[in-house]
Amino acid sequence: QVQLVESGGGLVQAGGSLRLSCAASGRTLSPYDIAWFRQAPGKEREFVAQILWSGSRYYVDSAKGRFTISRDNAKNTVYLQMNSLQPEDTAVYYCNVRIGKDYWGQGTQVTVSS
Repeated sequence: QVQLVESGGGLVQAGGSLRLSCAASGRTLSPYDIAWFRQAPGKEREFVAQILWSGSRYYVDSAKGRFTISRDNAKNTVYLQMNSLQPEDTAVYYCNVRIGKDYWGQGTQVTVSS
């Protein structure tokens, strides 16, 4: 079993920054690909960013140039640095790992005011 706990969300003004953390327990994350998703009210959950076990990174187009995903294997934690936040980034952000099945955290709320 893997437990994922997201943190770092909050209320920020447009143009501001937040750094989200996803701390794992129960299993080391280093051999796995980790992703961040988000879900805005009334919308489907959508992919935001992914970091592969190799270190390769992928982003949704709207996040390119503003968000950076990283991992600290020693801390078993994945981060999402979000800069130049906009109101459309408002959502609950979740981290995800697939180890036989999908594991999700409880999410952390990000609210960007205009």
